[in-house]
Amino acid sequence: MTVPALALSHLTKSFDRPVVVDLDLTIRAGEFYALLGPNGAGKTTILRMVAGLLQPDRGDIAIFGIDARRDPIAAKRVVAWVSDEPMVYDRLTPLEYLEFVAGLWQIEGRPAQAKANDLVDWLGLRPHANELCGGFSKGMLQKVALAGALVHDPQLIILDEPLTGLDAGSARQVKDVLLGKVRSGVTVIMTTHILEVAERMAERIGVISQGRLIAEGTLAELRTRIGRESSLEDIFLDLVAQGTEAA
Repeated sequence: MTVPALALSHLTKSFDRPVVVDLDLTIRAGEFYALLGPNGAGKTTILRMVAGLLQPDRGDIAIFGIDARRDPIAAKRVVAWVSDEPMVYDRLTPLEYLEFVAGLWQIEGRPAQAKANDLVDWLGLRPHANELCGGFSKGMLQKVALAGALVHDPQLIILDEPLTGLDAGSARQVKDVLLGKVRSGVTVIMTTHILEVAERMAERIGVISQGRLIAEGTLAELRTRIGRESSLEDIFLDLVAQGTEAA
C-alpha cells in the first residue's frame, strides 16, 4: 500500500476560538490538491501546522509516514513552505539567496551553485539574477521565494495563495513549474482564492468551512454532490452555504 504524502487525524487548533476542528485529511503522493475556503476558514492554520510553524492542540500529522510531531526535523526535510508574503533577504541577489538557502540544507559548493542556476533559469529570473532582491516587485519576490523552497528537492510543496500579486506572465511560469513538479511525482497542496486556478490545476479539491472539511473530491464528484453541472465558483458557494447552515 502506498504511503500517503499527508495524513491528518483529528487535527485541532484554537486561538480565541476554535479554528481547526477535529480534521481528518489524506492526500495521496504525487497529487495536486487545492484547499479552498472563505476567509477565516482555517486553511492557513492547517498549512502552518503541517509545515511545523504551529503546534496543534490535538491530533496527528504524518508526512510520508513520518510523525511530524515526534520527528519534526525529518518531516521538514521533505517539505517546502511558501507563504503568501514572500520572505527574502533584501540585500542578497536571487543567486546569493539561493546559495544561502542551499547552505542551510547542507548543499554546498558546486552542487549549490548548479541548483541555484537551474532554479533561476526555470523561473525566468535570469535577467535579474544579480540584482538585489530589495528592489523587486512582490511577484518577483514570490518567484525567488518559490525557488528557495525548491532548493532541497522537497517531496511535498505547501503553498498559501502563491499567485497573489503575480502578473499573468509570472503566474503562468509558477503554474508551469508546479505542474512540472507534480508530473515528476512531487505532491503539491495549495490554497487559492482564484477558483479557476484550482479548477484547472487540481486533481482533487477540499472545501474548508469553520475549521471543518465539508466536502472533498474531484471537480466531477463535487458537481455530482450538488446535483448539477456548475463552475467551481458556484459549487464552492453552494457547499459553503450548506456547511454554514449545518453548523
